[in-house]
Amino acid sequence: MTTTKLNPVQLHLLQLFSHDLSQNELTDIKRLLADYFVQKADEEMASLQQQKPTTQADLDALLNTHLRTPYKTQ
Repeated sequence: MTTTKLNPVQLHLLQLFSHDLSQNELTDIKRLLADYFVQKADEEMASLQQQKPTTQADLDALLNTHLRTPYKTQ
């Protein structure tokens, strides 16, 4: 069995939330974390859009692109 060392963020969160939380507090924290990661994704998308602007033609081409890995036949 392998053990995984907790990173500093995980350790900090464990210490921070070492007391019992109400269901409302837990929901609020989940929402806060989700909002944080949505904001980070939005920032990354804005950065990518500035580096290489996407046109409607690019989006239309992406809609018709098959990106799944084909299954291997035996």
